[in-house]
Amino acid sequence: MPAKIHILKSEIANKIAAGEVVQRPASAVKELLENALDAGASRVTVLIKDAGKSMIQVGDNGEGMSDEDAALAFQRHATSKISTSEDLENIHTLGFRGEALASIGAVAQVELKTRRIGDDLGTLVRVEGDELKETSRTVCEPGTIVTVKNLFYNTPARRNFLKSQQTERRNVTEVVTRMAFAYPEVSWHYISDDETILDVRPRSFEERVRDVLGEKQSSQLVRISEKTDYLTVDGFIGRPDFAKRNRSEQYLFLNRRFILSRAINHAVFQAYEHLLIKGTFPFFILNLSIDPRKVDVNVHPSKMEVKFENESNVYRFVLSVVKRALATNDLVPSLSVSAGEEGGIEGRLRFGRPSFVPGHAALPGGSQPAGMSIPDQVDLEQLFKRARSFQEGVAINSFAPILQSSAGERIVQQETVPGTTEAGAGGRAIWQVHNKYILSQIKTGLMIVDQHVAHERILYEKSLANFENSLPSSQQLLFPQTLQMAPADYVLVKELLPHLETLGFVLKLFGKNTIVIEGIPADVRVGSEGKILQDLLDEFKQNEHHATIDARDNLAKSFACKAAIKAGDRLNTQEMISLIDQLFLTSMPYVCPHGRPVVVKISIDELDRRFGRT
Repeated sequence: MPAKIHILKSEIANKIAAGEVVQRPASAVKELLENALDAGASRVTVLIKDAGKSMIQVGDNGEGMSDEDAALAFQRHATSKISTSEDLENIHTLGFRGEALASIGAVAQVELKTRRIGDDLGTLVRVEGDELKETSRTVCEPGTIVTVKNLFYNTPARRNFLKSQQTERRNVTEVVTRMAFAYPEVSWHYISDDETILDVRPRSFEERVRDVLGEKQSSQLVRISEKTDYLTVDGFIGRPDFAKRNRSEQYLFLNRRFILSRAINHAVFQAYEHLLIKGTFPFFILNLSIDPRKVDVNVHPSKMEVKFENESNVYRFVLSVVKRALATNDLVPSLSVSAGEEGGIEGRLRFGRPSFVPGHAALPGGSQPAGMSIPDQVDLEQLFKRARSFQEGVAINSFAPILQSSAGERIVQQETVPGTTEAGAGGRAIWQVHNKYILSQIKTGLMIVDQHVAHERILYEKSLANFENSLPSSQQLLFPQTLQMAPADYVLVKELLPHLETLGFVLKLFGKNTIVIEGIPADVRVGSEGKILQDLLDEFKQNEHHATIDARDNLAKSFACKAAIKAGDRLNTQEMISLIDQLFLTSMPYVCPHGRPVVVKISIDELDRRFGRT
């Protein structure tokens, strides 16, 4: 019986291998651009026809190749980037596998022209379907030009699986755009079917982003930059109202190599913490710089998948940097009211940079804390330092002067109208509407706060701070309360007991599904402790079904939801002022932990328009 196992012919093996590297025209463009950049090019030109199926040409002014190197370039695993196995652990170039030209040559008709600076003539190499057709001397400019014609001409099945003309052209454009973002010091010229799509000269990173996206879109971005000895993150994130309907405009680079990472993408998404409309995704351009020895880029032939030495640290770092950038840019929703087609009124939330920072109540009698003065302008960094102090349990009123604008005007208006307003400390105008919403007059109009979700945000962040610092704040019950629980709830309490204690609960477990509550968190009203605990467990179980989240975060959200003041609870003036003060000392005061808006602002211009004053 003849043997069943045999060695594949080289041309078949090469076609199979090429399928991993060159999946569509955009894949070929990516590989050729990486070679151009590795060659030190400062100018790159890309021409395509028929979305790259008929012709792809990539030219650069890099260092070029000698006759010998050009002849070897189409051999599989021929590379100038690495030479030993140790080099794989310290890769500083985009390419290194030696598969790009070999893979492209196996499925297309390829012509390469190259010349080194100082050489009188260049080299011409022609390959068709993995077969060397010509090697000769030629006249050409210094650098390298690779022309790829009739991609997949000898693998018709692969050509048939390509997408529409528009889709394939868009994929090529995405590849060029990524490279333009990652290498702003390089001049890029990209033409598709005789139409110039991109033509940008060397610029700074900020200018390159503006050149590619345009003034209007780039104005919707927030700059971020954070550097540590282990990792550096640099780039832009989009404002919440610049969110996209898909993930296509998310540019993630590792040491200037475009990569795909579900973990890091999730870290960015998580940092927005419900600021995005459901079904939308944040825009971002981020470059992570890390020691190449701390990451493995040799995971897949496409070189877009990577493995980090410590992915959880990278995740937390990116999450923290993006979250801080969003918080420090104060994205507050504004309410715009317009007439609908039927004459009705519809409200739309728009996120914008606020022209106010809610003030803090002055000390009784209008005095200021010792050693403190009213600042000339709002210092956001100082405000967030105060937020951190608040989370560590520092009393608010010990550092709570009324903030002022840069012009010296009070940010919170002090005038009151007798009989219609409640004047708090310092004459602050504040109202409670239907025991649900708090209205406060601000410099630019009117601020509306949902009291329940505002308190929920405060309790959520205090709970997280307790978990982080292990500093529970409890109040002991004069009469401990005994609860008989369902078996499943008793087991859940037992499982969560360390976290519940960190929140401030003091619980004793007895047999037969019985617990005794001896103490409760300082924020829980005495008399409702049993109901709060049961509601907390129910909310925790519900959250577990809806999303896979950290147990401590789930518990913090559940506790905040059930312990917060409710719609319908009457608040006095000092309680309303204290609630708003504490809200704006949190890191994200504009949405509750579950994504509901906390604050809405109606501008005076909008009010004037509705009353016909404009």
